[in-house]
Amino acid sequence: MSTLSKVAIVTGAGSGVGRAVSLAFLGAGYRVVLAGRRQDALHETIAMAQDAQGRALAKVTDVCDASSIDDLFDACVAAFGRLDVLFNNAGIGAPAVPIDELPIETWRHVVDTNLTGSFLCTRAAVKQMKSQDPQGGRIINNGSISAYAPRPNSIAYTATKHAMTGLTRSTALDGRRFNIACGQIDIGNAETPMAARMAKGVPQANGEIAAEPLMDVTHVGQSVLHMAELPLQSNVLFMTVMATNMPYVGRG
Repeated sequence: MSTLSKVAIVTGAGSGVGRAVSLAFLGAGYRVVLAGRRQDALHETIAMAQDAQGRALAKVTDVCDASSIDDLFDACVAAFGRLDVLFNNAGIGAPAVPIDELPIETWRHVVDTNLTGSFLCTRAAVKQMKSQDPQGGRIINNGSISAYAPRPNSIAYTATKHAMTGLTRSTALDGRRFNIACGQIDIGNAETPMAARMAKGVPQANGEIAAEPLMDVTHVGQSVLHMAELPLQSNVLFMTVMATNMPYVGRG
């Protein structure tokens, strides 16, 4: 299938990593459905792309709402006829507080957004990819360095990112017979609004506050595009892309 005919859905496309991935896809000729909570932010992303007219669709979406997810995938197929790539990116963090001070409502909101939202999108993508002709497609999940090593006081975010790894592995296994590939990109310190605080200093495992280096978020977009461009007979199951000098390998 030629790149020009590929169709992608990107969740959380209004800023940060989702914006960078959307722009990478649009720059490579994909038709892209940009999903997010704010219409203005989605249109801002589209406006940043060159020659995206007719190839970009903004769709306000709540990933915690199954009916909203159904509307998103219905809109994609109605506009572009099929789905080749889903990038599960929408996610939130929680205030950095001790475990016993984290409200249950905050825990549930993080789990609903990061984990259940990704499951709902995956479920809808698999249903579409199984039924279309030619059959198949690719699902790429936004994991995190926190899928392997937590930051202090991050239990909700870290738990959902560890769970994302299980979602990735199960989807990769169950998708095989339908020509559906699933992989995960684990990102460390990309320069986005969410991560900007790293440069000013954040708590370390030893109790110190230290500034951490950041990387250009466009490098994440290019990395996801590389995963998406592989033929379906090949799959990047896990990729880690990170600021070279961030304190991950020696974290703790």
